[in-house]
Amino acid sequence: MKLRITSFFVLLIFANAACAQPAPEAAGPPPGQAEGEMAGEAIAQAPRVVPHSMEDVKMSFAPVVERAAPAVVNVYTKRVVQQRSPFAGDPFFERFFGGGGLREQNSLGSGVIVSPDGVVVTNNHVIEGMTEIKVVLNDRREFAAELVLADAQTDLAVLRIDPEEPLPYLTFANSDSIHVGDVVLAIGNPFGVGQTVTSGIISALARTAVSISDYQFFIQTDAAINPGNSGGALIDIDGRVVGINSAIYSRSGGSNGIGFAIPSRLVQQVIKSAISGTALVRPWIGASSSTVTADMAKALKLDRPAGAIVDDTWEKGPAELAGIQAGDVIIEVDGQPVYDAQTLQYRIGVNNDGDSANLVFVRGGKTRNATVKLTLPPETPARDTRALEGNHPLNGVTVDNLSPRFSEELGLDPLSKGVVVSVVESRSFAARRGLRPGHKIVSVNGRHVNTAAELEREINKPAQSWELEVDTGGRIVPWRVGR
Repeated sequence: MKLRITSFFVLLIFANAACAQPAPEAAGPPPGQAEGEMAGEAIAQAPRVVPHSMEDVKMSFAPVVERAAPAVVNVYTKRVVQQRSPFAGDPFFERFFGGGGLREQNSLGSGVIVSPDGVVVTNNHVIEGMTEIKVVLNDRREFAAELVLADAQTDLAVLRIDPEEPLPYLTFANSDSIHVGDVVLAIGNPFGVGQTVTSGIISALARTAVSISDYQFFIQTDAAINPGNSGGALIDIDGRVVGINSAIYSRSGGSNGIGFAIPSRLVQQVIKSAISGTALVRPWIGASSSTVTADMAKALKLDRPAGAIVDDTWEKGPAELAGIQAGDVIIEVDGQPVYDAQTLQYRIGVNNDGDSANLVFVRGGKTRNATVKLTLPPETPARDTRALEGNHPLNGVTVDNLSPRFSEELGLDPLSKGVVVSVVESRSFAARRGLRPGHKIVSVNGRHVNTAAELEREINKPAQSWELEVDTGGRIVPWRVGR
């Protein structure tokens, strides 16, 4: 089944008779503060009941929508690109048909106002590569938007508009407090027809096999999501954001009742970084891990294939200092279950620098506990960007030193070391040989290279031929190149 990045109709059933009461006015601290999360937890602790009568079923979502809808906006983007003519390069045909021209590309998505002074969150894929961004409010007011932060790893972007008066905005529920079966509403602008509200339930939590972003941890819902809904709000029956709509599973591009939203905890982290103006760097555990398979579970005498097995630890990193070792299987973080390596990455990543994470892990068939003091991944060795030039097979390639922090940014194993390719010129020999950003140069003419400076020195030595080893993602590919 094809996954389309796009931006969810179900029975109108309430989880609580109180659902139909007017939602509270948007108020509270700016997004990202603890009070909003505490409010979400208090709401989630209210008893959940099914409708007892037709009167319950006839209750309306209208009061919730009336308060939430004004804070959901349309995001229009565009850019001008050079259109290549099929006759480009042929002087005779170019004379009559031209060599191409400029063409305008447009994109449509949704967004959510999360602060009264005009902070808007949307999906990164809605604005990526665009040069002009416009935000249109529910009352049709239009604003030019400034891109404050774009994070491809989470597929989130934060915009800012400049209103003359405070705007309606939405606060956040704690996405860790929602349950499968909870009623939710999706608000956005599908197909550009105008703002639309659909209802559904939380179908599943902690979906990690979606491959939408590096942080593969999503809320699944059957509320209808269609093209243009990307970046819109998934709200609970109290009008608080539980997620930002991001993608659907679809063969045709339309909704099939399987939609995915980015959890509010991750969204809040990105917004907080954007508002504070600090670099978005997530804490790390100082370990690489893999998902426990059925064969692993049998060998480790686990009762089920679940958890993240530690492959290696960074010397004197948070995990090692807490006593975590290679071979340990982490099954829980801060009381939340860990199903696989992606879950572990998410559970650690939504914390802050300096936080302590309580881990439950299995070693030798016994369950143990550890408290890990989280830190930011170190940038050791320091970055050293080098554009390689000369009469050698890596001409037109830009490389850099790998460090835990840079590896996190690139979505690589956080313990990766060596020299990573960051840019490959499209017409270079290396590009034709299949070299891509993210590949690592392991050795040149039999000499292992650990840094970009070492690689530059070795590749520029006079030679009649070169033998290189390239790590293409766990597979070492030999290159033999003569003059």
